[in-house]
Amino acid sequence: MIIRSLLLVLACSSALFAQTATPEPMPKSAATDKPPTKTSTATAEHYRWGGVSDGWHLLKRDDLSVIQERVPPGGAEVMHYHKTSRQFFYVVKGEAVMALAEVRIVLRAGEGLEIPPGVAHQLRNESTEDVHFLVVSMPRSHGDKFTAE
Repeated sequence: MIIRSLLLVLACSSALFAQTATPEPMPKSAATDKPPTKTSTATAEHYRWGGVSDGWHLLKRDDLSVIQERVPPGGAEVMHYHKTSRQFFYVVKGEAVMALAEVRIVLRAGEGLEIPPGVAHQLRNESTEDVHFLVVSMPRSHGDKFTAE
């Protein structure tokens, strides 16, 4: 009885392994029906903001946006909020200050901060070096930006 049970377990395990060992076809992107492709600041759509800062749309979809940005010393966004977009800021290099109403949060390389919809915020570079960071927005924040009073 024990041997028969072990043989059954081995047979099921072999069948499962055979199913998972077969490579799946490459998935297609839901937004474009094209195979996934890599991106970088060299290939992504670039834009300037605030006259001195750079942004690269690494992923630009209606439901999800990933942007890499560079803000030089003294550069800053205006205080604003998003009605529907939830954002996550992640500093890759340098140091940024996120102003939230009366709170000032310093973000260093390797640190991030979530900003829920409706929360007024302003990213500033008060350091002497460029700050490089990622902004992940869900859904995208372009078209959903309102200046805070």
